[in-house]
Amino acid sequence: MKPRLVFVHGIGGPRDAAAELDAWLRALAEGARAAGHAGRVLDLVQGWAADSRFAYYGDLFGGAPAQGAPALPPGADEDTRLVGEWLLEALDERLDEPDSDDEVRLLRHARAQLAPEGQSQGLGGGGRHVLNAVNTLLSLPGVRTLGGWASAELMVGHLRQVARYLRRAEHDEEGLTLDARIRRRVEQELDPDGPTIVVCHSLGTVVSVETLHTFQGRIPLLVTLGSPMGMRTAVQPKMRPQPLQVPGSVDRWLNFWDRDDFIAGRPRLEKFVRPSDRSVLPVTARVDSDGVWVHPAAKYLAQPAVAGPVVEAIEAATGG
Repeated sequence: MKPRLVFVHGIGGPRDAAAELDAWLRALAEGARAAGHAGRVLDLVQGWAADSRFAYYGDLFGGAPAQGAPALPPGADEDTRLVGEWLLEALDERLDEPDSDDEVRLLRHARAQLAPEGQSQGLGGGGRHVLNAVNTLLSLPGVRTLGGWASAELMVGHLRQVARYLRRAEHDEEGLTLDARIRRRVEQELDPDGPTIVVCHSLGTVVSVETLHTFQGRIPLLVTLGSPMGMRTAVQPKMRPQPLQVPGSVDRWLNFWDRDDFIAGRPRLEKFVRPSDRSVLPVTARVDSDGVWVHPAAKYLAQPAVAGPVVEAIEAATGG
């Protein structure tokens, strides 16, 4: 039997799951070629190497807002504040290693909008501070165009998906919260009877790690890309279960981040995630993608350092 390969996406608007699966496989094949696995490229793209799945949950957040509609509906203050905390931490980390004087000026301006003068610790009040800062950040090269964010409202609306997941609310008619419904979508794609290799991105890394804590099957390899789990205030302490630990189902965990990935920050997961009962720890590595906007999953998947171990895990699971 072929092993299962499950991709788990992150923030963003509604998407075509079949088209996304094809795009992610092609990006992975590109990275596999660069990693010296050219013979596996066609196998990956055609689905011969693994039973490939795309765990889609984006529709659970609702449809894309109409043009000009508010991205911060009434009652979303808690979500807005978490987005602001996330951005504030990301700004401080980026300011430690800026690329240019122009970037420093822009980042400092955005930070001042989030935490006005005289309030160096903590956020300013109201969602307008967050929107103003995001509008400034959209001036960074590539963020608006390649990030797919036409406005600050749209970008904040997508970032709020992380806050909505971590708030553990929004019950459906069955009484299930939004985060539980999302984890159920992911778990439905895992193979309870055979090996599953999980490759997840952005918010999908948080979802996957939480899902795997209750999964009884075998995960030979977990790959996390552009994860926000390193955000010490906005994300890390809100994850479950606490303290954070490697799920017992995971045999190996590789975590990748790009220095220019503003969304991910500096996620050195092994510094705060406890080993599993089998002494498995995350192993973090940095990659450097080309281009001005490096957060998309395809950028990570095309890296040989990412694709190589995935292909090797598929080969090991099939015995060759």
